Amino acid sequence: MYFEEKGEGFPLVLLHGNGEDHHYFDRQIDFFSRYYRVLAPDTPGHGLSPKGEGDFTLERFSRDLHTLLEEQKISGCHLLGFSDGGNIALHFALQFPSAVNRLILNGANLFPSGVCTKIQLPVVLGYRLCSFFGLFSEEAQKKAAILGLMVKEPHFHPEELRKLRMPTLVLVGDRDMIKEKHSRLIASSLPDGRLKILPGSHFLAAEAPDLYNQTVLKFLKGAQNP
Repeated sequence: MYFEEKGEGFPLVLLHGNGEDHHYFDRQIDFFSRYYRVLAPDTPGHGLSPKGEGDFTLERFSRDLHTLLEEQKISGCHLLGFSDGGNIALHFALQFPSAVNRLILNGANLFPSGVCTKIQLPVVLGYRLCSFFGLFSEEAQKKAAILGLMVKEPHFHPEELRKLRMPTLVLVGDRDMIKEKHSRLIASSLPDGRLKILPGSHFLAAEAPDLYNQTVLKFLKGAQNP
């Protein structure tokens, strides 16, 4: 799995969203590398990482991340995931809780209905169309695999989050595609969770990088209310 690396110190892993790559975090890589050893991988089938074998699932991506950290001899890290990357981060934290020091879930969701209907419905329709045309086109097949991750997953139960003891920041925009009540459910289900709502849409890191970076840094440095 391809990844960008910059900086020294305690590892901070950045997981991009569905259909993107590590470049989504360009402004974050530069900023956080002043304080941490930043690793920003491309998940399989995204960016410079090959698709590899098997379906796109949170289980697979979580396992691939664990392999990457083992290869880099990283036993513990701060983990920030955006959108589907947040869902991967949550899955990873549930599977390997001792590997995560602090967790940031930016625009994550527990189940598909946590996404606003006006966003989710076109994704479902797009998935169905790409699945059909995927019978004739390799490109459509790839798009169906990517969209399928948003349609079929995640499926976390709020009670599962009780297992997570690490400090966790749930970070969303006030015009996010994730329903606000859903983000509040995530934060309230975490033993050491807190919710931060910033001005902006789902894509906070790109829209308001300075505010985003400072908010995350304060949390990583131990602030209770970043």
